[in-house]
Amino acid sequence: MKTIIKNIKLRIFALITLTSFSVSCNNYLDIVPDDGLATLESAFTLRSTAIRYLYTCYGFMTSEGNLDGDNGYMSGDELWSVIDRRESGAIWGGTMFNMARGFQTASGPYGNDWSGIYEGIRACNVMLENIHKVPDLPEWERLQWIAETKFLKAYYHFHLMKKWGPIPLVKENLSINASVEEVRVYRDPMDECFDYVIELLNEAIPDLPSKVQSRDELGRITRPIAASMKAKIMVYAASPLFNNNQDQANLMDKNGRKLFKTDKTPEQVKKRWDDAVVACKEAIAICKEASHGLFTHQGRVRVNDTIQLQLDIRNAITEKWNTEIIWANAHTSLGANRNLQLASAPNLQWEQYPDMPSLYNHIQPPLKIVDQFYTNHGIPMENDLEWLNKNPLSLRTGGVQDRWYIRQGYVTAEMNYNREPRFYAWLGFDGGQWYGQKPEVNDPIAGDMFWIACRAGGNQQKKGHDWGPVSGYYLKKVVHYQNRQSSATGYDAITYPWPMLRLADLYLLCAEAINESEGPNGVNSSYLFEYLDAVRERAGLPGVKEAWDKYSNSPNRYGTQQNLREIIHRERLIELSFESNRFWDIRRWKKAAVEYEKGMYGFKVTAGKPEEYYQKILMTNQKFSIKDYFWPIQISLIEQNPNLVQNTGW
Repeated sequence: MKTIIKNIKLRIFALITLTSFSVSCNNYLDIVPDDGLATLESAFTLRSTAIRYLYTCYGFMTSEGNLDGDNGYMSGDELWSVIDRRESGAIWGGTMFNMARGFQTASGPYGNDWSGIYEGIRACNVMLENIHKVPDLPEWERLQWIAETKFLKAYYHFHLMKKWGPIPLVKENLSINASVEEVRVYRDPMDECFDYVIELLNEAIPDLPSKVQSRDELGRITRPIAASMKAKIMVYAASPLFNNNQDQANLMDKNGRKLFKTDKTPEQVKKRWDDAVVACKEAIAICKEASHGLFTHQGRVRVNDTIQLQLDIRNAITEKWNTEIIWANAHTSLGANRNLQLASAPNLQWEQYPDMPSLYNHIQPPLKIVDQFYTNHGIPMENDLEWLNKNPLSLRTGGVQDRWYIRQGYVTAEMNYNREPRFYAWLGFDGGQWYGQKPEVNDPIAGDMFWIACRAGGNQQKKGHDWGPVSGYYLKKVVHYQNRQSSATGYDAITYPWPMLRLADLYLLCAEAINESEGPNGVNSSYLFEYLDAVRERAGLPGVKEAWDKYSNSPNRYGTQQNLREIIHRERLIELSFESNRFWDIRRWKKAAVEYEKGMYGFKVTAGKPEEYYQKILMTNQKFSIKDYFWPIQISLIEQNPNLVQNTGW
């Protein structure tokens, strides 16, 4: 058995030292050694080799924004695709989409990075155990590297916790002479997992810099990243999925130890939210000290206020390293980002290139995601007084007053009119204007803008069962406005590192935590509405109180904790749509089953006449049960270690 353990350890060390990473072409956080490959024995003899080992610890980072590597992007209910549109070796292979289709299994789980992430944790432990040996490393830098490593170790644990719930904590690596029983580790209780991760982050934050010192370091961990991630993790720890979750009452290990605490008092439940409030406020202060702010576009040409607002909203995601982005993922390859844009973008230059390969438009949001966006008054359609007698599917012709959002003279559905600016900035639709994708000019004319006509016979019509619109709405949010088709086969994409954390996200986390802690009228209520309204103001919307009091059929709706909870949740689902957040949010809120029951609808995209096109067609029904809140542990791992009890329902 000792020989087996030794071989496992040697394999881990080999993986740590022999892996090369695609991030090297990204022009930041280059983690590929310049010459040869350092062995573990020589990794800590000099600063120049030790930093390679630090970058190796970064090399286990997750791949958010990668269609096949992101565990929360195509695997939920936010996007749908043509089932057999798969392009192995090209745009994407559809791996995580199989989860959305209900094909998750315990024998071969999709998105199963359990072993790989644990190798990353062990690499971090090796770094922490040996960093003191580097003779030519200044003390301030040693402390910073330790802090970065502790953050990565915390993040890797949290990544596993989001997916599997209670996990074995690897605080230190096992000795190479560990016994059989020592190797067969147990899962640690959920609250202990969160407390350990938070402890690591508390240790890391003081020794991290406020900003990176050069462009080469973009992607490395800073104090704002660590503080903001701590705040987010603490909101997760306080959320219903993890905090006193009665559905997990029977999950216990082989010794009878319960893995979820289900007998908390109301005060204990609230304590998690109280702590999250403090963490969120501290993180916001740290971010402001580092000059983070909500993004506003600084253009090179003169545009009107409508387009300026569109660019403020749209480029908060696609403008690389902008001041709103607290943390961008330098590990997800820029090729993966380009593929996401290719899968999302319509063929706007159809006159030049009518059959542009790769622009298949085969990932699109269902209508329930489209419907969640507000009206131009900043409230849901079902609550807006001006919408009470309107049929969202009735037909209407675009007029001169609509020309910046909808093609003048084109017939489209009522639901595409008088919506909030984020609706137009982040979604394309039949008859919708699409700013960009051509040379920028001063004072652009609405009639010169690209626009979408995706009904049968239109420029972006469905050209085959696997080519063309899926639901009828395009994922404009992730497509950089300066992308262009350069030839019959070439698409020039402006790529960007995927935003892991934006300031808007942190603001909404803080608002949520305050409401859950004390409701809308507590001592922190001014902060609650300040942060909530800041996100809305940047989106061109009135504040929550003004919107509901002036335009809704339910004035003062924000006045109770439950109603304000629904308002905050919806604000998150809109503001952070298509950014790998919805999948996790509706789970931590324990709302996933309700959301999945709504069905995946689209328009009749094969129809040519508007009265036929604008019919709701069921694309699929999804199923969701208690077991789907967490990943199954792969059966083979449990066979190797029977102490790893399986998750509920699997």
